[in-house]
Amino acid sequence: MPQLEKGSKKLLNAWAFYDWANSVYSLVIASAVFPIFYNALFSEGQTNVEIFGTSIKGTALISFVTAFAFLLVAIISPLLSGIADYSGNKKVFLKLFCYLGAVSCIGLYWFSLENMVWSLSCYFFGLVGFWGSLVFYNSYLPDIAHPEQQDAISAKGYSMGYIGSVLLLIVNLAMVMFPNAFGLEDTPEEPAAIKAMRISFVSVGVWWILFSQYTYYYLPKGNKKEKVTRDVLFNGFKELKKVWGELKLNVKLKRYLGAFFVYSMAVQTVMLVATYFGAEEIAWGEDDGAKQMGLIVSILLIQLVAVVGATATSKLSDKYGNIKTLVGINVIWAIICVCAFFVTLPIHFYITAGFVGLVMGGIQSLSRSTYSKFLPETKDTTSFFSFYDVTEKIGIVIGMLLYGAIDQIFGSMRYSVIFLTLFFVVGIFLLRRVLKK
Repeated sequence: MPQLEKGSKKLLNAWAFYDWANSVYSLVIASAVFPIFYNALFSEGQTNVEIFGTSIKGTALISFVTAFAFLLVAIISPLLSGIADYSGNKKVFLKLFCYLGAVSCIGLYWFSLENMVWSLSCYFFGLVGFWGSLVFYNSYLPDIAHPEQQDAISAKGYSMGYIGSVLLLIVNLAMVMFPNAFGLEDTPEEPAAIKAMRISFVSVGVWWILFSQYTYYYLPKGNKKEKVTRDVLFNGFKELKKVWGELKLNVKLKRYLGAFFVYSMAVQTVMLVATYFGAEEIAWGEDDGAKQMGLIVSILLIQLVAVVGATATSKLSDKYGNIKTLVGINVIWAIICVCAFFVTLPIHFYITAGFVGLVMGGIQSLSRSTYSKFLPETKDTTSFFSFYDVTEKIGIVIGMLLYGAIDQIFGSMRYSVIFLTLFFVVGIFLLRRVLKK
């Protein structure tokens, strides 16, 4: 196995190529095909499923499972960070979580409402595998790139991930929309489009495993520092505690992080449930094909508009400053949530999806860059960003639990979405406090 020199072009490209391999999960499974598939399993008038002897609304159930998966990730991320910093072979851990996620995606092929324990386990561990592998993947960056190279190669990884995931999504969507062209036929047991979706889950797992091999071939095992002891294992938690203590000395950073925690909770929740909302709450007509086509158009619309939105957000922040731009974006998010309560027709949903795409990418990139600007110059930025990531994931847990609970209680996702408006309003108030001296 070749041992490439740190900073070499081949090594940098091999590292970035893992984004090409794993980003298909976040687009195909988390955002696009799986939510459409999940909704299609429910027959007309059916909204609940039976699990552990309890009847629960399907969309609420998936919200709860997502929340618990992120809770596990939030708990183990500091542990994994400690291992990543000190382990002499973190490639093993990267592979472990990669294969856990990829095999779980393949397992979704057998997803059914009749066997929910197996089905939701595959969904759960797919999410854990994806986010767990990212901890070790990101920790490789200082090992393979010099400081002056890190920004460029990180951006290249994101670009490769976007291109790769969109390519596979296009193939999968073509298979769903035109299953006959791929040799798939309707049967009494299952429509051809559903079969195509099941195959798309397998394609994600195979793609993830196959293309990650190039990364594994060139990545070093990891820089051996010391034996992983109990103290090292909990080092990540000690670092988080240290950052928490230092926040008391930095009022601006503390205020901003509080605002981010509140509005990010709502942003991430909306992004995770948008397709489920469209599938259940919009009057697509009696034709399932029209619903699937409408949702696919909405997903592609969001992806295209997000590029424009991210560019526009960057220019606005240059002109008006980061905090004022974030306040404006939160106002738009709040309006979107209020309008979503009244959305019933496909055309309304398309317009709403367009606005979601406009503010989706921008708020995430601007939030992270704003946080980095507020960090103390002399402190360890890795610890601060670990704190940022855990904060974001805990926010997702709370947001998804609240969303699912309201959906279950009121029987409609509309009430859940309108409730999220509160978080954007509070986020606006907290962001304005950041500007105060």
